[in-house]
Amino acid sequence: MYKVVIVLSIFFLGCFTSFSQNSPANYSFEIKGSVTGKENRAPISGVRVTTSSGGYTVTNGLGEFKIKAFIGDQLRFESTEFQTVYHRIQGDDDVDVLVQDYVQEVKSNTDIEAQSTIRSISFTDSASYYKKINIDKSIDFVTKAISEIGPRGDKKALAKAYTTLGEIYQYYKQYDLAIDALTAALAAEKSTKTELLLATNYLLQQEFLNAENSYTKVLKKKGISNVEKIQAYEGLGDAFQGLKRNKSAIENYTKGLDLAKTSGISSKITDLNSKIGDALVADDNIEKAQVYYGNSLQLSKQQTPQRAVQEKEKVADFYNQQNQFDKEVVLRKKSLEDLKALQQPTARVVKNGPVGINSDSISSQRIKYKIGNAYLLQQKYDEAIPFLEESIKEANDDDDLIVQKDATRKLSEVFEYKGDFSKAYETYQKYVALVDTLYIRKEQEISRAARFNREITTKQNRISGLEKERELYQSKFDLALTSEQLVERQKWFIYSLVFGIVLLGLTTYFFYRSNRQQKLANNLLALKSLRSQMNPHFIFNALNSVNNYIAKSDERSANRYLSEFSTLMRAVLENSEEDFIPLSKEIELIELYTKLEHSRFADKFEYTISVEEHIDVEAYDIPPMLLQPYIENAIWHGLRYKDEKGFLKIDLKAKAKDVIEISIIDNGVGRKKSAALKTTHQKMQKSKGMGNIKKRIDILNDMYKDTVDVFITDLYEDGTGTKVIFILKKR
Repeated sequence: MYKVVIVLSIFFLGCFTSFSQNSPANYSFEIKGSVTGKENRAPISGVRVTTSSGGYTVTNGLGEFKIKAFIGDQLRFESTEFQTVYHRIQGDDDVDVLVQDYVQEVKSNTDIEAQSTIRSISFTDSASYYKKINIDKSIDFVTKAISEIGPRGDKKALAKAYTTLGEIYQYYKQYDLAIDALTAALAAEKSTKTELLLATNYLLQQEFLNAENSYTKVLKKKGISNVEKIQAYEGLGDAFQGLKRNKSAIENYTKGLDLAKTSGISSKITDLNSKIGDALVADDNIEKAQVYYGNSLQLSKQQTPQRAVQEKEKVADFYNQQNQFDKEVVLRKKSLEDLKALQQPTARVVKNGPVGINSDSISSQRIKYKIGNAYLLQQKYDEAIPFLEESIKEANDDDDLIVQKDATRKLSEVFEYKGDFSKAYETYQKYVALVDTLYIRKEQEISRAARFNREITTKQNRISGLEKERELYQSKFDLALTSEQLVERQKWFIYSLVFGIVLLGLTTYFFYRSNRQQKLANNLLALKSLRSQMNPHFIFNALNSVNNYIAKSDERSANRYLSEFSTLMRAVLENSEEDFIPLSKEIELIELYTKLEHSRFADKFEYTISVEEHIDVEAYDIPPMLLQPYIENAIWHGLRYKDEKGFLKIDLKAKAKDVIEISIIDNGVGRKKSAALKTTHQKMQKSKGMGNIKKRIDILNDMYKDTVDVFITDLYEDGTGTKVIFILKKR
């Protein structure tokens, strides 16, 4: 055990007493200091510094630290290098800790690795602390933790770092990155906790088959706790519900419920009763579902107020779906009372939604909107009005545009049903203005999300690079160890010659592999960037179509278009991360997209999509969203400007063995006239969009050996019409 001596550098300057008397006990200030060895003043990094009021930090490479503290706080310095040290804060002077007999030099590789492991664990702890506070700091600490682990580093420390990284990505809803990190953690060391986290992220990513397999593996393990078994049964039920296998979901939820009752875990008893109710509703067993919802409602009263509100609102939604509006209103009014009891400035509770679906939080304005809607459905207009008006006011105060928009639209409907058309029109105008504001905000959110994803990708690339370096160092270390064993058995000259040749070959190989991996990484990053540019462009054009219906007050068409558009977007987003998808999926996508565009421009064109019968579309792969931009150009820049109704033909036919030809033909105004009709902005946008497609094709052909060729010509000699030919080869 090291002896410890603390030397405190405190300067009084004749005014310390007055400062202590005048400073309130609850005034926080920043304390700076350092931790060094007494003998040689060597700085000690990775020391955990905490305060009795909850502050936390670690010393940097120079042994320095900064931390917020109060007068009277107790500082605690912890490290494996010395016995834990305490210091009471009496002022805002610097605190310097000198550790007696601390020796910076280490005597063996084992000591070096031990020090690296200690620092890595310290960095990982810091990452956990900052997880919900600052994602940049949190990921930076994980990066430092991984970089500290050498070629023979502690696998447990490495697994802990990657597990923490997975938790960070899960918190910020980057589930695909969380899956990669947790997979890396399991490769370093197996852990039931990490396996459950991985399965949970498969659920959140809606990869239900992978989730099912992961939870099943956990249940097959021996020696897991009852809590872990309950989590696995619940997760397995969620996976089966995602797969629409409701009976299997009920079976696993019931197993988890029985075990929770045996173990006395009350929170899980409530949750699993509620989830069994969900599965029974999905299985059309409404009467039995009501029994389980009744159980969950009763049990939630014994849980926290927040949990009770969650369950009331969930069951109220069920009553709404069953047209039991009186019961719905009673439950929601109780929820309002519970929210008031929470005594928060803005009462808000996180909603327990289905796995993988982003659910809105439960707020006072949202509950009042739903009560007003329930009264409206019962034609109790006078009762509906005050709830809707209060909902609008509270939503405005809370800057909740979604609820404000929905409540305003319902209030307009109430006034219309009551015959007060002037108020109905006035309220509807407010609704239209809110829709415009919400549209602008959604565009901003899309832009922020894209920027956030780019920043996350940059940090993840840094972590991936560190892991590759670590693997390379591991290989070099193993090679050096092998060479040392050979020296003992062979003559040095012969061994030196052989070792030199081997080392040269390995160096060449690693250099070649590194170059290939770097080129592949660059190509993948470029593809991801191009896809991220195409998706917002595609979404923006589709939302313009919705906005057009809204501007015409054609709500029914807007709703129908949005429903079909959401189906299309789901398919686009599912395929957006892939370099290639089955041709059958791309055909489904363009069929849906062309149908949507035809619904807007039915008077401008007719279309046909034909596939030769003997073509096996499942055997071919194609880059996602490759055909859609050309179809979009044909409609928007060719057929839309045509005076009479035109036609659009999309044909797939065999050209040779393992080669098919895809043609997109329109008899529109042609490329030359279309270019003359465009504004400068439109010309720039088209050029950019077509340029992105060309870059994608060039990169993919470079990576996969000339899989796709594209040719564009005029359809007729007078320059009208356009013919786009894709030559697609089987990979």
